[in-house]
Amino acid sequence: MKSDEFKMLAEFRAQLRQFNFFSEQECAALGLTPQQYQALLAIKGHPEAEVITITELAQWMLIKHNSAVGLVDRLEREGFVSRKPSKQDRRRVGVKLTAHGEKVFKRLSVAHRVELKRVSPEFRRYFRYFSKPVDWA
Repeated sequence: MKSDEFKMLAEFRAQLRQFNFFSEQECAALGLTPQQYQALLAIKGHPEAEVITITELAQWMLIKHNSAVGLVDRLEREGFVSRKPSKQDRRRVGVKLTAHGEKVFKRLSVAHRVELKRVSPEFRRYFRYFSKPVDWA
């Protein structure tokens, strides 16, 4: 790789970190950790059913099942989610957003969407650059 490629990669990583920092600040302002927001996003965005199981949440977030249980416990204590036992299999428990969780999630989602719109021209520049064939010479 050439030095300009390293420069672009460094700039791209810096932009990703800036977006993550933005996200961390937005979450903190509403009393959430970034991981809690990621959980709310996974719960709300789960495509398959009305509710997501804790096992599915762990898989989506790439965390261990017991970590997902603890995360859901904290979110439930704070009123963001509720558990919903499965009618078909009582061992399975789904998780869904509460009205409070929906409200907070919407505020965070709108803020993230606005920020993504702001940074999208720069991100497109990186994606165009990295889509080109690599010269390994």
